Amino acid sequence: MKTLHILKSEPDSEIETLISAISGQDPDKLELYKNSVDWHKVVDEIFAYDKVICWW
Repeated sequence: MKTLHILKSEPDSEIETLISAISGQDPDKLELYKNSVDWHKVVDEIFAYDKVICWW
């Protein structure tokens, strides 16, 4: 099962540990806290994955 993690803010070490526990060492993440967000890509990525987890 492919899991996408969407991050609204920069994750601390606890969140990084949880993400790694869920998805292994190389998780797929979309970082919305970066300068510019391609919202069309975000929507495409959401539909491309089996599970999506949003982190505050």
